[in-house]
Amino acid sequence: MTGEEAAAAVVELVRHRVAGRPAPPDEALAVTVAETAREAGLVLGAQGLALLVGRVRDDVWGAGPLQPFLDDPDVTDVLVNGPDDVWVDRAGRLTHAPVRLGTGADVRALAVRLAASAGQRLDDAAPVVDARLADGTRLHAVLPPLAGVCTLLSLRTVRRRAFALAALTASGTLAPGLEVLLTALVRARATILVSGSTGAGKTTLLAALVGVVPRDERVVVIEESEELRPEHPHVVRLLARSANVEGAGRVDLTDLVRQALRMRPDRIVLGECRGPEVRDVLGALNTGHDGGFATLHANTAADVPARLEALGALAGLTQDALAAQAASALDVVLHVRREGGRRYVAEAGVVRRAAGGRLEVATALVCDARGTTVRHDAYDALVRLAERPAGS
Repeated sequence: MTGEEAAAAVVELVRHRVAGRPAPPDEALAVTVAETAREAGLVLGAQGLALLVGRVRDDVWGAGPLQPFLDDPDVTDVLVNGPDDVWVDRAGRLTHAPVRLGTGADVRALAVRLAASAGQRLDDAAPVVDARLADGTRLHAVLPPLAGVCTLLSLRTVRRRAFALAALTASGTLAPGLEVLLTALVRARATILVSGSTGAGKTTLLAALVGVVPRDERVVVIEESEELRPEHPHVVRLLARSANVEGAGRVDLTDLVRQALRMRPDRIVLGECRGPEVRDVLGALNTGHDGGFATLHANTAADVPARLEALGALAGLTQDALAAQAASALDVVLHVRREGGRRYVAEAGVVRRAAGGRLEVATALVCDARGTTVRHDAYDALVRLAERPAGS
């Protein structure tokens, strides 16, 4: 038996010993690994033991060979298309990763284990899973034949520390001068909708905005899964829950928005508006709960009204009713874009009703990836929003 085979055997023995238990501290795990290695006839030095402890932790409680990528602070996504086809989004650029996951069966086993660790089922009867791992990583997996010949695995990391607006300015996400304007909008209790595509940086910007909220205000965050981790001392969160294998126990975002209203919120934050909960969110923002935040998938700021109308239709709202509610509830749209590995705020617009009563987002600012800013017709209206007394 080679050294690698012996190490793999020890990992499997430890896996059976600790099955079903939470991850222990490194010291306790080192004792278990050392005892198991001795029983297997494997002699380990201090360095070898430390390496094997790390491998056990990754393989039993983590994502196995993928765990080092998840631990990298510059990595946002790890995408598995096959045993030898792994891609990593690092610092905004997608690159092929030099890692091997064995066989297609090994990829499936990894996906099933990760789903089980999140309390979810993944098998032929339930071939798709969307779950949250213990460290906050978002797991999405699809089994064959839905996924073709090999299990598809997508892992999205959660940023351990929220960026402040100043840090976003330093990184180029915010154009010079935008930090002051956004801070004023938050302090003036403007209701802000952050739009953009998947992976454009909506959640990062949203967390930074919440971090500007005064420290004596209570923030209630509503999400499908825990992604938003703002630097604020008084944040409480409500998380949606999927139905269990019997089809019972589902709690959706609409339910949570209604519950949030009973929790004495100063600010309501919806991690992502993507369904009929738009009706309840707009209703809440129209009943004295101004200064809230939400994110929305959209191609441009100008496309936000059409997106809201589509979501409103799911909730039974007519186009006129949606326009009336949104124009009263929402103040500003900030659109973020990902381009050439850069994420940046590309547009700022003011929400209003146009001639004929249609909802529109009037362009106030347009920024490019180099930080150049151009003012447009609605800029003065945006400044007025930032300068109004809070709560007016």
